[in-house]
Amino acid sequence: MKNKLLLALLAVQSSPALALSIDLFKDEHGKRNWQHLANFTGSILLILLTIVTIYLFIARRRANRANRELTTIRNELEMRVQERTATLENEVSQHVITAEQLRSSESYIQDILTSMPLILVGLDKSGRVTQWNKQAEEVSGISSENALGKTLWEAYPQMTVRPEHVQQSIEQNKTIHLKQSMRSLYHFDITIYPLQEQGTGVVILVDDVSKEVSAENMLIHNDKMSFMGELASTMAHDINLPLQALMMDLKRFQHIIGIPGTSEPKISSDSTQGQKLNSIINDMSDKTEQVSTIISNLQAFARNRKGKKQMANIVDVMENTIGLANEVVSVSDDLPFNTIKLERDFEKNLPLVPCYITELQQVFLSLFRHACLALELKKGLENFEPVINIKLAENYDNLWIQVHHNGTGLTTEEQMNLFEPFFTDKPAAEDFDAGQRLSFSYYIVTEQHQGNMTVTSDVDLGSTIHIQLPLRR
Repeated sequence: MKNKLLLALLAVQSSPALALSIDLFKDEHGKRNWQHLANFTGSILLILLTIVTIYLFIARRRANRANRELTTIRNELEMRVQERTATLENEVSQHVITAEQLRSSESYIQDILTSMPLILVGLDKSGRVTQWNKQAEEVSGISSENALGKTLWEAYPQMTVRPEHVQQSIEQNKTIHLKQSMRSLYHFDITIYPLQEQGTGVVILVDDVSKEVSAENMLIHNDKMSFMGELASTMAHDINLPLQALMMDLKRFQHIIGIPGTSEPKISSDSTQGQKLNSIINDMSDKTEQVSTIISNLQAFARNRKGKKQMANIVDVMENTIGLANEVVSVSDDLPFNTIKLERDFEKNLPLVPCYITELQQVFLSLFRHACLALELKKGLENFEPVINIKLAENYDNLWIQVHHNGTGLTTEEQMNLFEPFFTDKPAAEDFDAGQRLSFSYYIVTEQHQGNMTVTSDVDLGSTIHIQLPLRR
């Protein structure tokens, strides 16, 4: 429309049109009729004004229609923006709630892992640590910062779990149970189980069952000790009766054969035969006295288990035990105990120790017998002198006792089993010598005296038994 209007104006103002209009508005005399020209120009302007008005009206209607459409679109957009904003706000609020729940769940799970009394270690498929809880830190002494990202065996080389165990659990997708223990120190139950997504890694749980195992062992040992006390009492009573009768018969026979001061001696004590007979009878009397002493010890053992501890001089107890060992300890005719060189290293002015004297004597006798067995294995070596070294010392409110021999030492397996009870179904001729195990001595020291007993050994240099007894009641 605008283009057409411009073309019309241009046409009116063009030279031919202008010339025609000038000729048209002249009268017969050739003069210009200005009235007609003015009327014509006004008409043209009126027409053009009308056209412009119509155009503006149409343009306005189009503008109004466009404005209405734009308003509708704007309203729709505003509604959509409001709806989307409400949706986003809802999604954000849900996301905030979900994030808070996740943080709460993560904190809860972390609190569980931190508070649980079990050692928990997470490993990926390459064996690198992904989880290391607080209990693992306390037991190993290694912080989670130093453990995470490293392989388990780099972070904690003392761990019993081997890479083969982890690979077996992952490859076979099954749970593996292991046990790790050191007598009197700790007992661990180890469980390795694979994660649900196969091949991603494993979780290792280590449960400290030391208290449970100790309580169970204590019950077992208490039952054994009760039985042994009853057995010792019964044996001492049954043996003591005929022994006392035998001693009375020996004294009566010694009286009859001609002790000076008796009436009507059958054999003169001055004769060679009488002297030999007296010597034999005296030796028999000494041996019966030794048997009587052993029986008294058995009876005292049966009584003293439940009695109170006595304050004793450990040097006197050791010397009495050595004297008793000289008579009763002999693993072979070639190496009796009284032929072994004893080295005493006793600290002076040792305090009295609360103990069950008879039971400690049994412990020392067992140690001497165990040493004799080891020394006998070396008796055929050239320039070998069997030696037992005994050391008594005080250290940090404890009495330390060490019994060392230079015989054949123990292997690693024998050291692990030294304090374990031994059971066998072999015939008596093939039976294991009980002197090679010290489970009874271990029980007396650890349970009856609340002490500790360990062993250090070298196969070539010999073994040392270490005993620690508390000096406080």
